[in-house]
Amino acid sequence: MSVKVFTNARIVDPSRDIDETGTIIIDGGQIVASGADARNQGTPEGAEIVDCSGKTILPGLVDARVFIGEPGAEHRETIASASHAAAAGGVTSVIMMPDTDPVIDNVALVEFVKRTARDTAVINVYPAAAATRGLKGEEMTEIGLLKEAGAVAISEGKHSINNTQLLRRALTYARDYGVVLCQEPRDPHLGADGVMNEGLFASWLGLSGTPREAEVIPLERDMRLAALTKGAYHAAQISTSMSADVIRRGKELGLNVTSASSINHLSLNENDVGEFRTFFRLQPPLRLEEDRLAMVEALRDGTIDIIVSAHDPQDVDTKRLPFADAAAGAIGLETMLAAALRLYHNGDVPLLRIIDAMSTAPARIFGIEGGSLRPGAKADMTIVDLDEPWIVTEEGLRSRSKNTCFEGARFQGRVLQTFVAGQSVFSI
Repeated sequence: MSVKVFTNARIVDPSRDIDETGTIIIDGGQIVASGADARNQGTPEGAEIVDCSGKTILPGLVDARVFIGEPGAEHRETIASASHAAAAGGVTSVIMMPDTDPVIDNVALVEFVKRTARDTAVINVYPAAAATRGLKGEEMTEIGLLKEAGAVAISEGKHSINNTQLLRRALTYARDYGVVLCQEPRDPHLGADGVMNEGLFASWLGLSGTPREAEVIPLERDMRLAALTKGAYHAAQISTSMSADVIRRGKELGLNVTSASSINHLSLNENDVGEFRTFFRLQPPLRLEEDRLAMVEALRDGTIDIIVSAHDPQDVDTKRLPFADAAAGAIGLETMLAAALRLYHNGDVPLLRIIDAMSTAPARIFGIEGGSLRPGAKADMTIVDLDEPWIVTEEGLRSRSKNTCFEGARFQGRVLQTFVAGQSVFSI
């Protein structure tokens, strides 16, 4: 593998808290020098030199909430197609949720995901295993064996563990095996039939709503269990100001809790549903503008640790339906970075914090390699023009499904090239 030298780049590396102009040298899939000081090391003989003037190099993004159809629904998304979509969005590692058919709830399925990713994916794919068998919330899976097989987290995916005793036990086992338990807080009864945020706008549209309390009530319970068990608890998606307050209090009490918000809930609000546009039918639903602003503030102050795409491919058969009947979910791997850069360009959140939330922090929380441009790290990185304008088009999306919240959106900031272990896996 040839030595590559990237010169005159703006280097943004949250793992070292640096944002400076410098050089990155990679050799054998590894970063050997990185930063302003690397300019003084000279160019190795025979190296390929890439002038990155006007461009920014970021650690490869780590997306901790990705739903993929394989196995069972390959028509919506395969591990291979998701990996190409991710690479186009600057994402070099994803954590795949266990919501497949069959469910990733045993060692054989974890090994299937790892093997398929190794053979077909151009990025790193890490499986999260189900916390309960079949995602039914009744019987706990073999957490220790699943971790040993390569699962980086346990999660109920789109489901929640509502049995308090079972959740306590899962948190305890996860703690003992050093695994993070990811839970999307959702009350099974309150607003169970809701298809958007409960409020005046839902009433105008004649749609049933899910109140904000359906998220915050189970989250408050989960915080109590995290305190009781001292387990590592990750709120997989929060969407309301009240939930941010609960996480903030948990952190102040020293609990081992982290949280995520999807880029959709940082960028959009319930008004985007407009005239029953089903691509905006999400779970949790898009909330009030006040909630979106609270999510942005929580991201800025670190209450929200990470940004996720919540990539959830749905085909036309499940989306081209009346709003109340359409499946919830949107794709997001290809647009997560560009949408997040809006928060940087309008001055809401510093660039270092945004990139930390999409690379360094998720890699640290889930104990996976990535999220750093420090010397010695694997050369997973992406080259971005922070100012290049582009428009999202259906034909330009690499995902097998096209259900994006951002179709026709005008973005400023585009991924030009993505590298995994020093190998180019995407280039414009």
